[in-house]
Amino acid sequence: AAFLKESAAMQLCLITVGKLKEPGFRALRDEYVKRLSRFCRLEEVELPDLPEPAAPSEALEKQVMQREGEAILQRIKPGDYVVAMTIPGKQWDSAALSRHLSDLKCRGVGRMVFVIGGSFGLHPSLKAEAWAQLSMSPMTFPHHLARVMVLEQIYRALNIAAGGKYHK
Repeated sequence: AAFLKESAAMQLCLITVGKLKEPGFRALRDEYVKRLSRFCRLEEVELPDLPEPAAPSEALEKQVMQREGEAILQRIKPGDYVVAMTIPGKQWDSAALSRHLSDLKCRGVGRMVFVIGGSFGLHPSLKAEAWAQLSMSPMTFPHHLARVMVLEQIYRALNIAAGGKYHK
Protein backbone atom coordinates (compact mmCIF):
# COMPACT_ATOMS: atom_id res chain seq x y z
CA ALA A 1 0.00 0.00 0.00
CA ALA A 2 2.90 2.35 0.73
CA PHE A 3 4.18 1.87 -2.81
CA LEU A 4 0.80 2.90 -4.20
CA LYS A 5 0.91 6.21 -2.35
CA GLU A 6 4.51 6.86 -3.44
CA SER A 7 3.76 5.79 -7.00
CA ALA A 8 0.78 8.09 -7.28
CA ALA A 9 3.28 10.88 -7.86
CA MET A 10 5.25 8.88 -10.42
CA GLN A 11 5.00 10.50 -13.81
CA LEU A 12 5.16 8.40 -16.95
CA CYS A 13 5.05 9.61 -20.50
CA LEU A 14 4.60 7.55 -23.63
CA ILE A 15 5.70 9.30 -26.82
CA THR A 16 4.69 7.59 -30.04
CA VAL A 17 4.95 8.38 -33.70
CA GLY A 18 1.57 7.84 -35.33
CA LYS A 19 -2.03 8.01 -34.19
CA LEU A 20 -3.83 5.03 -32.71
CA LYS A 21 -6.82 4.84 -35.04
CA GLU A 22 -8.12 1.26 -34.85
CA PRO A 23 -11.11 0.98 -32.45
CA GLY A 24 -10.00 -2.36 -30.95
CA PHE A 25 -6.53 -1.07 -30.12
CA ARG A 26 -7.97 2.20 -28.80
CA ALA A 27 -10.23 0.20 -26.45
CA LEU A 28 -7.25 -1.79 -25.17
CA ARG A 29 -5.23 1.39 -24.75
CA ASP A 30 -8.08 3.02 -22.85
CA GLU A 31 -8.33 0.02 -20.51
CA TYR A 32 -4.64 0.14 -19.60
CA VAL A 33 -4.66 3.92 -19.21
CA LYS A 34 -7.56 3.52 -16.77
CA ARG A 35 -5.72 0.79 -14.85
CA LEU A 36 -2.50 2.82 -14.76
CA SER A 37 -4.31 5.78 -13.19
CA ARG A 38 -4.19 3.89 -9.85
CA PHE A 39 -0.39 3.94 -9.90
CA CYS A 40 0.87 6.97 -11.80
CA ARG A 41 0.14 10.02 -13.86
CA LEU A 42 0.43 9.08 -17.51
CA GLU A 43 0.89 11.54 -20.33
CA GLU A 44 0.59 10.32 -23.90
CA VAL A 45 2.06 12.23 -26.80
CA GLU A 46 1.09 11.19 -30.32
CA LEU A 47 3.29 12.74 -32.96
CA PRO A 48 2.18 12.69 -36.60
CA ASP A 49 3.56 10.12 -39.00
CA LEU A 50 5.62 11.75 -41.69
CA PRO A 51 4.61 10.95 -45.28
CA GLU A 52 6.34 7.83 -46.49
CA PRO A 53 6.93 7.14 -50.18
CA ALA A 54 6.28 3.64 -51.53
CA ALA A 55 9.97 2.86 -52.15
CA PRO A 56 12.04 5.20 -49.96
CA SER A 57 15.79 5.43 -50.37
CA GLU A 58 18.08 4.88 -47.41
CA ALA A 59 18.80 8.62 -47.36
CA LEU A 60 15.09 9.43 -47.23
CA GLU A 61 14.56 6.91 -44.41
CA LYS A 62 17.34 8.60 -42.42
CA GLN A 63 15.80 12.00 -43.09
CA VAL A 64 12.38 10.84 -41.85
CA MET A 65 13.96 9.29 -38.73
CA GLN A 66 15.86 12.51 -38.06
CA ARG A 67 12.76 14.70 -38.38
CA GLU A 68 10.73 12.32 -36.16
CA GLY A 69 13.62 12.24 -33.68
CA GLU A 70 13.73 16.04 -33.51
CA ALA A 71 9.97 16.14 -32.84
CA ILE A 72 10.37 13.56 -30.07
CA LEU A 73 13.32 15.38 -28.49
CA GLN A 74 11.22 18.56 -28.30
CA ARG A 75 8.85 16.68 -25.95
CA ILE A 76 11.59 15.43 -23.63
CA LYS A 77 12.32 17.60 -20.61
CA PRO A 78 15.64 18.03 -18.79
CA GLY A 79 15.92 15.33 -16.13
CA ASP A 80 13.60 12.87 -17.87
CA TYR A 81 14.63 9.22 -17.79
CA VAL A 82 14.15 8.16 -21.41
CA VAL A 83 13.59 4.55 -22.44
CA ALA A 84 13.84 4.01 -26.21
CA MET A 85 11.88 1.00 -27.41
CA THR A 86 14.16 -0.71 -29.94
CA ILE A 87 14.38 -4.23 -31.33
CA PRO A 88 18.05 -4.68 -30.32
CA GLY A 89 17.51 -3.22 -26.82
CA LYS A 90 17.71 -5.12 -23.53
CA GLN A 91 15.02 -7.69 -22.89
CA TRP A 92 13.64 -7.72 -19.36
CA ASP A 93 10.95 -9.89 -17.92
CA SER A 94 8.06 -8.16 -16.14
CA ALA A 95 9.59 -8.59 -12.68
CA ALA A 96 12.86 -6.97 -13.84
CA LEU A 97 10.95 -4.03 -15.32
CA SER A 98 9.08 -3.70 -12.03
CA ARG A 99 12.33 -3.63 -10.06
CA HIS A 100 13.79 -1.07 -12.47
CA LEU A 101 10.77 1.24 -12.17
CA SER A 102 10.83 0.92 -8.37
CA ASP A 103 14.56 1.65 -8.27
CA LEU A 104 14.15 4.75 -10.43
CA LYS A 105 11.34 5.97 -8.21
CA CYS A 106 13.51 5.46 -5.10
CA ARG A 107 16.36 7.36 -6.81
CA GLY A 108 14.05 10.32 -7.30
CA VAL A 109 13.50 10.15 -11.05
CA GLY A 110 10.61 12.51 -11.64
CA ARG A 111 9.42 11.43 -15.06
CA MET A 112 10.03 8.35 -17.13
CA VAL A 113 9.51 8.63 -20.86
CA PHE A 114 8.99 5.60 -23.08
CA VAL A 115 9.49 6.29 -26.79
CA ILE A 116 8.14 4.28 -29.73
CA GLY A 117 9.41 5.55 -33.07
CA GLY A 118 7.92 5.47 -36.53
CA SER A 119 8.07 2.71 -39.12
CA PHE A 120 11.79 3.28 -39.81
CA GLY A 121 12.67 3.17 -36.11
CA LEU A 122 14.39 5.73 -33.91
CA HIS A 123 17.15 8.01 -35.11
CA PRO A 124 20.60 7.18 -33.64
CA SER A 125 20.77 10.61 -31.95
CA LEU A 126 17.59 9.82 -30.02
CA LYS A 127 18.90 6.39 -29.01
CA ALA A 128 22.07 8.10 -27.76
CA GLU A 129 19.97 10.45 -25.59
CA ALA A 130 18.11 7.55 -23.97
CA TRP A 131 19.16 6.21 -20.59
CA ALA A 132 18.04 2.74 -21.67
CA GLN A 133 17.01 0.85 -24.77
CA LEU A 134 14.38 -1.79 -24.15
CA SER A 135 13.14 -4.50 -26.48
CA MET A 136 9.92 -6.46 -26.16
CA SER A 137 11.15 -9.10 -28.55
CA PRO A 138 13.48 -9.62 -31.50
CA MET A 139 10.27 -9.84 -33.56
CA THR A 140 8.79 -6.81 -35.29
CA PHE A 141 5.34 -5.63 -34.18
CA PRO A 142 3.00 -3.05 -35.69
CA HIS A 143 3.31 0.23 -33.80
CA HIS A 144 -0.29 0.21 -32.58
CA LEU A 145 0.24 -3.24 -31.03
CA ALA A 146 3.60 -2.26 -29.55
CA ARG A 147 1.95 0.75 -27.93
CA VAL A 148 -0.67 -1.40 -26.20
CA MET A 149 2.02 -3.90 -25.19
CA VAL A 150 4.17 -1.18 -23.60
CA LEU A 151 1.19 0.17 -21.64
CA GLU A 152 0.29 -3.35 -20.49
CA GLN A 153 3.85 -4.09 -19.35
CA ILE A 154 4.10 -0.81 -17.44
CA TYR A 155 0.80 -1.64 -15.74
CA ARG A 156 2.00 -5.15 -14.97
CA ALA A 157 5.31 -3.84 -13.56
CA LEU A 158 3.61 -1.30 -11.28
CA ASN A 159 1.07 -3.92 -10.18
CA ILE A 160 3.91 -6.32 -9.27
CA ALA A 161 5.63 -3.55 -7.27
CA ALA A 162 2.38 -2.90 -5.40
CA GLY A 163 2.10 -6.58 -4.46
CA GLY A 164 -0.72 -7.29 -6.89
CA LYS A 165 -1.46 -10.69 -8.36
CA TYR A 166 -2.00 -9.59 -11.99
CA HIS A 167 1.28 -11.13 -13.18
CA LYS A 168 0.51 -14.68 -12.02
